[in-house]
Order: sequence, then C-alpha cells, then structure tokens
Amino acid sequence: MSSTVMVFDTAVSDEQIQAWQHHFELAGARSAAYRLGSTPVLVAPDVPHDTAVSGWLPRPIREVPLTGEIRLPDRALRPEGTVVRIGPATIGDGTINVFAGPCAVETREQLFASADAVAQCGVVGLRGGAFKPRTSPYSFQGLRWDGLDLLAEARERTGLPIVTEVVQPDHVERVAATADALQIGARNMQNFSLLTAAGQAGIPVVLKRGFGVTIDETLGAAEYLLNAGNDQVVICERGIRTFETATRFTLDLSAVAVFKQRSHLPVMVDPSHAAGIPSLVEPLTLAAAAVGADALLIDVHIRPEQALCDGKQAMLPTDFAQLMGKLEMLAMGIGRKMGNVARADIGELLAQV
Repeated sequence: MSSTVMVFDTAVSDEQIQAWQHHFELAGARSAAYRLGSTPVLVAPDVPHDTAVSGWLPRPIREVPLTGEIRLPDRALRPEGTVVRIGPATIGDGTINVFAGPCAVETREQLFASADAVAQCGVVGLRGGAFKPRTSPYSFQGLRWDGLDLLAEARERTGLPIVTEVVQPDHVERVAATADALQIGARNMQNFSLLTAAGQAGIPVVLKRGFGVTIDETLGAAEYLLNAGNDQVVICERGIRTFETATRFTLDLSAVAVFKQRSHLPVMVDPSHAAGIPSLVEPLTLAAAAVGADALLIDVHIRPEQALCDGKQAMLPTDFAQLMGKLEMLAMGIGRKMGNVARADIGELLAQV
C-alpha cells in the first residue's frame, strides 16, 4: 500500500492528529506521526479521506506522495523553506548572513579584539570554538568551559549571538544554556547520540558536512536533529576530501545548490576550513553567495601568525572588512540583502581595546 505525507497547520493539536490515526485504524491501516518543529506531520496510508468519519477532522495544508522512508528535511514538506533564528539573526529568509570570529577562543584579549573587529563589519553573529576536537591529541583543544564563559562576555560587548561547537552528548545541556546556536563539527557529523541530544536541546544547530560523506548522508544526519523535534537546523558545507592537494579540502559549491533544491533547511558555507588559505576565502565567499548560500562562516583573527588553531586559514580584520564590502555589492547585484543585527556601539568598543 502506498503512503502519503500529510502536513498540517501548526495549530493542529496532538489530539486531532491522534483522531486521524484512529480513523486510519478503523479503516484497517496504520499511520505514523512526526513533528517538523511545531508542524504536525502524518505518514498515512492512501485510503479515502472524504468519508463521514474524516469530514470533521482538520484538513492537511499539503499532501506529499511518499516513495520510501519519511525524510523530514525534504523540501516538498516545506516548499517555502525554513527560517532559522540565531539570536536576532534570521537565516533562510533570502538575506546573506555572515558569522565570523576566531576558529578557537584562546585568550580574552584575542577573542574580544576579534569580536569587536568583525562586529564593526556588519556580521550577524560571532563564531568561536571553546571545545576544539583536533586530529592530533597534542594540538590545542580549546579553553573548554572558560572559553564558553568568554564567548558569553563577548556577546555582552558586541550584541552578537554566538555559535560554538559541542563535542559530547553530556555537554549539550550546559553549552546550550550559554550559546545561541550549537555547532556539530565535521568529525562529529555522524555521532548520532550527539545529534539526538543536540536536537533535543531547544536551540538552533549548525550541522557541518563531514569531509568524507555524501549529500544524502548529510541529510540523513539532519534527519536525526529534525526527528528529535528541532527544525532550527542549518546545513554547513565546509569542503570535502578529494584527490586535489592545492587546497585543504575541495569546496563543493554544487552541494549548496543541491541542498537548496532538495531540502527546506538553509545552507551555510565555511570557505575558511575548505580552502585553508586566506587569499582564497574572498573568491569562495562570493561564489558561495552567488550560488545561493544563506550564510557564511568565516575565520577572522587579529594575529593569525600567533593563533593556536588554524591560524594559516584566518583572515586579518582589514582583509575581512574589504570582503564584507564586496559581498554587500554582490548581494545588491543579485537582488539580495545583507543580514544585520542591532549591536553595541562599535566606537565605544574600539576605545576599550
């Protein structure tokens, strides 16, 4: 028996969905209920709906044929797309949004100076790693909880929401209590216990595509987050491993277009980790925006040569400011706008540095 995905208005209650399920049971068929954020979704068998029994039940706003398993990220379930709100920033509403900052929180002075620098350039959020899983156990692993506290202070200074990585399921609750969005790193993209915990945390999640996984596998990881009740998910393309050695990874810009076609979730691009070369961040950023990316995640460091983590890929604040100017011109040229958020007075911040 074929099935149909019935998508209901957010006002439809659990009791009304259960009434639909009872109707199908009376017809000798089974159904399965899910939620896409606050949107009720019912996988129903293809039986008549226009009977006297079902006539009083709420009608779905959309019905989508199901050819395999339920896929909550599928664009067909939400053709208008999902808007993700990270603090006051909105991702997926047609604007181009930039999150920037150091790859890792190293010191108070380094974080605050970097945060102040990117804030005056018009970014919508601050990125910074308190926990840094690294390839080598001897590399800098982040300041951990002290780094998270510093990020909270940086948010107070600048008014920028913060995005930071969480690496363990038992860390999720504590990190979510401070951060405005959780980041699932490329190395943890298929840590399904972590995905489930992050999905249950109640705040937005930036899901980075692993450098050795397919688009389908990335959407499968997003399914764990959505299935846990969280539709505030941003998919982040950060480059994949290919035979090419000229760059750190190969930025898969075609994946941005595919994600936008196949999924209702907004798409972010991290050109810094993809290229690993600061001079390539600008052209890759502009290309990502042109192909439809909703947001960018860019490494900026006040002194890259002294960075304890990924300094070779970080932009200087002056170069980043020039990039933001070019990105704004590109946005106007393709009929889009730059996202922006209200923040503290930058002149006062710079006077404190």
